[in-house]
Amino acid sequence: MSVMALGFGLIGAGDIVRKRVAPALRDSPLCRFAAVARAHADLAAAFAEEFGAAAAYASEHDLLKDPAVEAVYIATPVDLHAPQAMAAAEAGKHVLCEKPMALDTSECDQMIHACRSNGVRLGVAYYRHFYPAVDRIKRALAAGEIGKPVFAQVNAFERFDLPRDHPRAWFLDKARAGGGPMFDFGCHRIEVLMNVIGPVRGVDGRASRVLFDRDVEDTAVAVLRFDAGTFGVICVSHATQASKDTLDIFGTDGSIHVPVLNKGDIVFKTAANERLETHPPDGNFHLPLIEDFVAAVENGREPAVDGALGREVARIEQEIYAS
Repeated sequence: MSVMALGFGLIGAGDIVRKRVAPALRDSPLCRFAAVARAHADLAAAFAEEFGAAAAYASEHDLLKDPAVEAVYIATPVDLHAPQAMAAAEAGKHVLCEKPMALDTSECDQMIHACRSNGVRLGVAYYRHFYPAVDRIKRALAAGEIGKPVFAQVNAFERFDLPRDHPRAWFLDKARAGGGPMFDFGCHRIEVLMNVIGPVRGVDGRASRVLFDRDVEDTAVAVLRFDAGTFGVICVSHATQASKDTLDIFGTDGSIHVPVLNKGDIVFKTAANERLETHPPDGNFHLPLIEDFVAAVENGREPAVDGALGREVARIEQEIYAS
């Protein structure tokens, strides 16, 4: 590993990669953007030139042969995560994988085993783990600022549907994406609730195609029962006209309300007072995630969001869809 910066190879170059991941790899002093791999050589070369990657490849297999690549960021459709992560581990590269980690827990187990067997780190891109607002809520609950948490609710609504010939239509293909909005961004909310409340003991779920005729659901609801006795409800949808990104937690002595999680405003309510705090995330949501992963590699520790956590989210997702 480089003394000054970790050499990253990027596998995949979709929308989120262009907005956040590639800029983070380019701009962070802890990273060296060593290479990018895309299916078409000309597109890979153009992407490398745009974002300052040192090399471009038409396949991940060629990228993994590059000695300048010490770690990979996998940003491909979900069905490719496990085989690409295992190939990277076998090539001796550390692995930071987009969420959801894989299609199921069996694939997660294969990824974990491959990384452990080859002595490389495995992280999963649940970047909300690093939001200052989430950390503040976690500390508030631990300190008993609203008493014991009784009930938490998350609403995540985003109108989304694509024609079958669209480049991102794989999001609506169950074999490739694993599921609809519960799998795609519901997984983020599962991780947030686990982070602030604790382990999940029981799971129930319902999914439906309310508006769109397609392979995956457009609306889903999950009920989580935590070890602490708290209940959590996650509502997600591609079908509503309104967009939502809310988190509300009701306790025995007060409540916490986040109107837009990606902005970081928090309202604390108790019988004594009501106050607003603002804890905005980094301008690039992915940057703290990537820099924590680099620190984990350098210090020989597990990333804050490791394969075990990614697998637990996958387990809960499986139970939601099974029920």
